[in-house]
Amino acid sequence: MKTDRKIRVRFAPSPTGPLHIGGVRTALFNYLFARRHGGDFILRIEDTDAGRFVPGAEAYIVESLKWCGISPTEGLSPEGHIADTADAQNPHAPYRQSQRKSLYRQYAEQLVANGYAYYAFDTEETLGQLRKTAEAGGQQFIYNYSVRGQLQTSLNMPADRVRQRLQSDDHWVIRFKMPENRDVRMHDLIRGAVTVNTRTLDDKVLWKRIDELPTYHLANVVDDRLMDISHVIRGEEWLPSLPLHYLLYEAFGWSDSQPAFAHLPLLLKPDGKGKLSKRDGDRLGFPVFPLRWVAPGGEVSRGYREDGYFPQAFVNMLALLGWNPGTEQEIFTMDELTACFRLERVIKSGARFNPEKAKWFNQQYLKAMPDEALAQLFQPVLKAKNITASDAYVAAVCGLVKERAVFVEDFWELSSYFFTAPANFDEKVVRKYWKPETADSIRQIADLISHTVPFTKEKLETAAHEWILSHNLGMGAVMNALRLCIVGTSKGPGLFDIIALLGNEKFHERTGYALDLLKSVK
Repeated sequence: MKTDRKIRVRFAPSPTGPLHIGGVRTALFNYLFARRHGGDFILRIEDTDAGRFVPGAEAYIVESLKWCGISPTEGLSPEGHIADTADAQNPHAPYRQSQRKSLYRQYAEQLVANGYAYYAFDTEETLGQLRKTAEAGGQQFIYNYSVRGQLQTSLNMPADRVRQRLQSDDHWVIRFKMPENRDVRMHDLIRGAVTVNTRTLDDKVLWKRIDELPTYHLANVVDDRLMDISHVIRGEEWLPSLPLHYLLYEAFGWSDSQPAFAHLPLLLKPDGKGKLSKRDGDRLGFPVFPLRWVAPGGEVSRGYREDGYFPQAFVNMLALLGWNPGTEQEIFTMDELTACFRLERVIKSGARFNPEKAKWFNQQYLKAMPDEALAQLFQPVLKAKNITASDAYVAAVCGLVKERAVFVEDFWELSSYFFTAPANFDEKVVRKYWKPETADSIRQIADLISHTVPFTKEKLETAAHEWILSHNLGMGAVMNALRLCIVGTSKGPGLFDIIALLGNEKFHERTGYALDLLKSVK
């Protein structure tokens, strides 16, 4: 492998549905690695499996990366679509494999000519029967050296018969000729040395005549070579394919320039038992996709964006799933992640997903945001409820309640009393704190507060505390009863923060209303 080449990595998803958060993490790790080393991050669409193509999935992938702030160096047009025309920015266009299909057959035929692959004319019925026979004997069917000598392949036919079948049959494929008994010695940047014997491996299909498309194995090796990819960073599920890819590089004579490989750990269910799936999210009530997805059939899947997560919090959370910075730090900007990202610190074992920790990350970002920025996010919620308030007032409200919020949408529940006076009062709080003598105490302290100048939190709090102590009353009883009048319940931030922000007029109106409504409580 080349050792002093420019870092070039790629994220190559298939448009077979919405992008799973595991795929987003793969893109993120590639992006961070490229940025750290001053390299290129390429977006490529591997759509060679035409039967699984889902309309809208490609655009979803592009939009998801954009929302996360993961910007490809190469692969997108200026308009933000997958580039299909070569230019200075995208010299290897097109970046959609279905548009590159004319390239792949020549490479597959080259392997056949050099003895590393062969034509196979087997029907699905024949292969199905072989599988049944193997299963009946308690074995797993493997299409390799043990059976290929008995099947309809170019290895077993005269050359003229092969030519005839190639011209008359549209259902043949090109398969890789896996060596019979060879240890393939590989290196993974995360897992170290990996050795696999070829006796356990299939003669994988590389190219199909029926649609003239390559399989993933051939297409990704050829494209990585043509695009001079230096490192392939992908999910653990592709580790079983690594021996074939090593052998393909060798068969093409490209071993000296093949990329380094790193296979990322799986994202696991919250209980750690198996790979995280959409079904787990549906069952436990959290999204597994970055954005909301509406399937062609109408099924809707939740997304982190629509659930109210900040993209920075989402990315921060994903970065720490399977990667350890080596410190106690948990909150990172993208620049900070770039500066300290090392493949050597990616763990080998699966990373358990914790939906509560995801919320925690969002909460930390929300609390750190300026009150003015939060106000801009909260204003549309207020306008939808026909509430008009100044930006300064809304920002002050956000500042008081954001410590208790996880999402911006929580603000209304936490702060509605700042915008609308309570029409009724929490019965449990009334029973606990509103006694026959309470009304008189509240009337007196309300009058004191109304005449306090300046009407500031500090001045109001001092005056109220001094009055309660001078009358030998219980601080908790009076304060909770007063809070009940203002808020309608016993919850909320500091009482005098609330009163000072509401202002004297609203304070007077609310205490008067409460005293009138609760006068019959005994």
